[in-house]
Amino acid sequence: MEMNQIRYFLAVVKYRNFTHAAQAENVSQPSLTTAIQKMEDELGGKVFLRDRAGNTLTPLGAVILPRLKEVLQKTQKAMVDAKRHVRLEGVPISVGVDEELGLARIADAVTRHQARAPEINFEIIVDKQNALLNGLREGHFDIAITNTDAASELYRAEPLYSETYRAVVSATHPLSQRESVNLEVLAGNEALTRVDSDMREVMFSFCADRGNTMNFTYRSNRVDWLLELVRLGRGFLILPETAIPRSEEFTSLTIEDANFERHVVALRYIHQTSRPEVRGFIQELARRKPVDECCMS
Repeated sequence: MEMNQIRYFLAVVKYRNFTHAAQAENVSQPSLTTAIQKMEDELGGKVFLRDRAGNTLTPLGAVILPRLKEVLQKTQKAMVDAKRHVRLEGVPISVGVDEELGLARIADAVTRHQARAPEINFEIIVDKQNALLNGLREGHFDIAITNTDAASELYRAEPLYSETYRAVVSATHPLSQRESVNLEVLAGNEALTRVDSDMREVMFSFCADRGNTMNFTYRSNRVDWLLELVRLGRGFLILPETAIPRSEEFTSLTIEDANFERHVVALRYIHQTSRPEVRGFIQELARRKPVDECCMS
């Protein structure tokens, strides 16, 4: 049975008239009549009783009516889904990234994912946590990568990785000759920090509890500005592993008496349908490379 036969049958049921049904389906009446007759031949019986009052269903027609309605509905839904998929093929994966996260691991995952699926494009927006959550709810992002705790009734969180914080200094800084450093030594050096950084408050409190005072000489809302000051030998900066520059101009040190760690997740808005390519990218983000490092000297 062909789809046009099903459509014509349902049109006749609706209008109870072959002429009106043909007009609604934008075909000639002879074509519609031929299609219905072919259906009846295939089914082995009449589906309509034709008289001057119009066309009514036979018992056979009444039996097949709900089934053919279901077939048409499912077919139409499949067509809508297929068209939506085709339209989305050219739509990039939109990724919101927390501004406090390092981009090294994320960039590696993007590169590996595109190597396997070169037809996929990416749009990466770096912003504050609140802006990312708003963007998820409004449909601007497919996922948001952050270390924030989000309401489970609104967001689906998938663990990606954990990372520790390290002290970053210039390769020419006296501390660069060390492999590790303790808080007492750090407290005796100039400290740089992001404005409104959670780590600044954590470090300040952690040192205060041990009788040390952390002197934050420079503050900025831009990590790249702080790193430039570090490169010039002005103190140290506490950064997560994935934010440490891959450059011989910097050295990173383990903090001996403090294991500062954070857990990074991929958030999806629970009411948004997840595209297959997005799920694949999340899996790539969670995959650990054989050597997962960020210029840790």
